[in-house]
Amino acid sequence: MNHSGRIKKLVVLFLVLLPGIAWAQLSLGIRGGLATSSYSYQATAGTRVKKVEGIAAPTFALVLEYFDSKNAGVELNIQQLTLGFNQINDAGKVNQTEFTYLKFPILASIFAGRSGRFQIKFGPHLGILSKAEDLTREFSGASPKELPTFGKPSDAPKKRMYGLTGGAGISKLFGKSTLSAEARFAYDFTNPESQDRIFDMSSTNLEFTLAYLFRIKERKQKSP
Repeated sequence: MNHSGRIKKLVVLFLVLLPGIAWAQLSLGIRGGLATSSYSYQATAGTRVKKVEGIAAPTFALVLEYFDSKNAGVELNIQQLTLGFNQINDAGKVNQTEFTYLKFPILASIFAGRSGRFQIKFGPHLGILSKAEDLTREFSGASPKELPTFGKPSDAPKKRMYGLTGGAGISKLFGKSTLSAEARFAYDFTNPESQDRIFDMSSTNLEFTLAYLFRIKERKQKSP
């Protein structure tokens, strides 16, 4: 799907949600921290799944938190996230690649407590690849086959990201402000390979973040 098609879908979704948003409590803020990732792949259909070492990189996001009940709501993130792998052969040589995505987690949120809250979140995520970069390529011709390059123009990696994200954390209310600490785990079904050089590929990532949100709209009581 092209970018105009994605924009149209987001506009339609916003219009569908608009009547509920009119009554909702809204908070806007930022979230940042550290993300670690790892990759698994099958070189060919007949080989076993092989895991490779991941990387750690900063992540940050704009956050919109929406509550239409006392203990449940929805959170939307616009997040920059860097995933990647370090593949090391028996001689200690390294191939390292990084993928930078613009990621959009849409998470159902359930919490317990008032001023101090415990919160659980779960939902799908979508994303778009903004940059793929091969930082180090020191070996090739491994058996089973190593992960290919992704940072060259001719590699043409797939742009789409999709998967599932879940998280848990604690938050503290200070008037209209909220501070929170959270851990998130995501499984991503994305296989960036577009030329059948490997059979399959997927990734997981773990995030440890802090967030600050400010309430920009109080929740209104609906008329009977």
